[in-house]
Amino acid sequence: MTIVYNMVVYGELMICALQEKGVDTSHVQVLSGNTALTHVCRVDGERIFGDYEEGVMAEFSLNKEDIDFMCTHDLVVSALWGRVEGYLQQIHQRSIPIAFDCADRPFDKVSLEALPHTDIAFFADDVSDEESLRQKILQVASLGPKLVVATRGIKGSLAYDGQAFYNYGIVKCDVGDTMGAGDSFIAGFLTSWLQKKSIKECMAAGAASAAVTISYCGAW
Repeated sequence: MTIVYNMVVYGELMICALQEKGVDTSHVQVLSGNTALTHVCRVDGERIFGDYEEGVMAEFSLNKEDIDFMCTHDLVVSALWGRVEGYLQQIHQRSIPIAFDCADRPFDKVSLEALPHTDIAFFADDVSDEESLRQKILQVASLGPKLVVATRGIKGSLAYDGQAFYNYGIVKCDVGDTMGAGDSFIAGFLTSWLQKKSIKECMAAGAASAAVTISYCGAW
């Protein structure tokens, strides 16, 4: 059986969803072609990633107006597949804090380009034991970030601020679908960080946010 996806419609759906939440979409780029899409299967509540179709993201770039707009905000957040790693230095030089999500690839060439201009780095690692993970976090911190946070799935999260490590567990819930757990953790963490909460409070907010998302099926 062949499944045909209308990936142009996906882009329209995302813009509408953002607007419904009151997000300014005036600088969302709409290009001719297919919206980027990742194939995901759910197996016993866990998301299994398949192929990635980059679509028009392959053509994505920022101009001066985009960068000026971003620099009017309190924080710039990007990720491994955001295609903005080459612009982060310009933004950081204007004293705008930057958070970067390395996914599970903190030493990918894209991450290595972004991390020297990053204030808060996130990455996922639910495999390493704690001592190995601490060493990995220290390696990431040595590249530039002032704060490094590793999410560990059911083992919670581990953070390092250049002086001390901080552990936090999970918020228990009935898991429907783990899709979006990491992104929701980051959103909750950064919201509290902008409110100048302690690292432990930020980690708690991240865990609570992730618990809401994984309690139902689908990332929205």
